[in-house]
Amino acid sequence: MKKPVLVIMAAGMGSRYGGLKQIDPVDEEGHIIMDFSIYDARRAGFEKVVFIIKEEFDEEFRSSIGDRISEFMEVDYVYQKLEDLPEGFSVPEGRVKPFGTGHAILSCRNVVDGPFAVINADDYYGVHALKEIYNYLSQNEDDDKYRYAMVGYHLIKTMTENGSVSRGVCETDEAGYLTGITERTQIEKTKDGAAFTEDGGKSWTKIDPECIVSLNMFGFTASMIKELQMRFPKFLEKNLKENPLKCEYFLPTVVGELIEEGKATVKVLESKDRWYGITYKEDKQSVVDAVAGMKENGTYPMHLWK
Repeated sequence: MKKPVLVIMAAGMGSRYGGLKQIDPVDEEGHIIMDFSIYDARRAGFEKVVFIIKEEFDEEFRSSIGDRISEFMEVDYVYQKLEDLPEGFSVPEGRVKPFGTGHAILSCRNVVDGPFAVINADDYYGVHALKEIYNYLSQNEDDDKYRYAMVGYHLIKTMTENGSVSRGVCETDEAGYLTGITERTQIEKTKDGAAFTEDGGKSWTKIDPECIVSLNMFGFTASMIKELQMRFPKFLEKNLKENPLKCEYFLPTVVGELIEEGKATVKVLESKDRWYGITYKEDKQSVVDAVAGMKENGTYPMHLWK
């Protein structure tokens, strides 16, 4: 069985944040959120990390984190390119937005051929999450079905005071397996909990603040890349007609399809940890304060990587 690989999706520019938030330092030593995720991954057992980035930020990305991490882990880079589409498809005129998380993972098809964990570059997942996903991937293989896993979080612990968040809202069975996942792209805190909108804020629907949501932390076998590649043309055929400039090929959507078709199971590894992330500029100070606190309580050494 091949050792699991960590895949980090870092190709987004962070439009709501207004810059390349993935390489914005969160401590006095210049470490970024990814440093802490990779540190946790390394002590969990991961030995290789694959960064999905935009080609135009290659040099900046390497100098900000890639070169530093390469002293401790094997590092590979892949580019999420807008024009990387199946034969017969082309980028719609005027489109600049990438095709989403499913398309990002497809960028890895030539460098990942075994089990892999997926995380976002700008999310802090907590110390135990990487260990849980590594252990699952090391102990489970596909049999009559694809055997995947997901780390789930309580919605209220993944929200910001500074605006809306996008989350995959999960449903599970009594055994803790995912039965469905619905992408909600605009969820906000309210005075009595949380609510989401699907029409730009014209109407709002309450949502349980304790429900389990996905932060795109999945554990997959190589079969996921095969499925993403096979399903992408059908997605493009439909969505390039309906929403050519903004349609996205969401990874959780494909996971949901595989569950519905009976082709995959997804074990939900529930996390009690608090999420930290920089969705908006105003979020940064809370992340800086959290990192300082975790260094003080010994969760991380005062001088990471030294």
